[in-house]
Amino acid sequence: MKKQDFYFELPQELIAQDPLEDRAASRLLVLDKKTGEYRHKVFRDILGYLRAGDCLVINDTKVIPARLIGTRILEAQGKTGNVDKGDNEKGAAGAQIEILLLKRREGDVWETLVRPGKKARPGTRISFGEGLLTAEVLDIVEEGNRLVKFFYEGIFEEILDRLGQMPLPPYITHALQDRNRYQTVYAKNEGSAAAPTAGLHFTQELLTQIETMGVTIAHVTLHVGLGTFRPVKEENILDHHMHSEFYCVLPDEAEKMNAAKRAGGRVICVGTTSCRTVESASDENGIVHAGEGDTEIFIYPGYHFKMLDGLITNFHLPESTLLMLVSALAGRERVLAAYKEAVREKYRFFSFGDAMFII
Repeated sequence: MKKQDFYFELPQELIAQDPLEDRAASRLLVLDKKTGEYRHKVFRDILGYLRAGDCLVINDTKVIPARLIGTRILEAQGKTGNVDKGDNEKGAAGAQIEILLLKRREGDVWETLVRPGKKARPGTRISFGEGLLTAEVLDIVEEGNRLVKFFYEGIFEEILDRLGQMPLPPYITHALQDRNRYQTVYAKNEGSAAAPTAGLHFTQELLTQIETMGVTIAHVTLHVGLGTFRPVKEENILDHHMHSEFYCVLPDEAEKMNAAKRAGGRVICVGTTSCRTVESASDENGIVHAGEGDTEIFIYPGYHFKMLDGLITNFHLPESTLLMLVSALAGRERVLAAYKEAVREKYRFFSFGDAMFII
């Protein structure tokens, strides 16, 4: 299976730059996964496609202000402990360095993406907020990411909230006026470097209406890392390796999904992150098990879904693992045909864009 099999033409002007004022006012393309038929709706019309006995699964992760801009205060040191004089001559001290927090390893050590990487060798120290927070690069790991240890006084989360910026995707060209618009209304457990964007369409009012009609809402947590969005570089998609992401499913939440299945209801996931969590936690008999851990699950056409019946998701990038996931559910040709229709109808794409409901 080739990467180019998942390519489609997307005009630049269809990439949404800002969220709508009314979260539930986005457009909704409803796709029948068996027939390929689609309907054009508004997101709050989703009430007409849910029914009593269904279980709606949401990812309650919370995006942290994971983007830090600092300055270099100490040059990289070699094994002898001597300062690299070549770097000094280049005037690297005081250079601006950007750190993006990806995953907490232990204590105050994080796996990060650092730019520019050439100015962040092991031993490099960086200052943020005039020394309110400092960091030292410990090691270089997979894909050139850096292990970084932070030093501070007080509570790390409070300092990060003060100094950090929301880690918006690179196709968003300007900062948000209200950082809460890059959070779902049910965001609770901090740890993501990106939002589970399908959930951005829900309002608290809409969720209450959904529960009132007899739909159970189950919470799972998957801390979204940039690995989910990492471009597929290999021509053969089977050679692509997904980065691991932490997930957690509590016993009561697992039982909500299992109970819905036993009663003949559908399990509908909000977003590819909820989908990947549920499928990671399910066994071959279609039972979700409570637990936590890291998942590297890569879902592409040919995958047999163990628990999920339907998916609410945004429109994804060409040749992305996310597009491959939705193609696994509805079929590549049907999905690409629906995407072509969405482009023709000028749907808004990506994080702040419109939604698709695959049932």
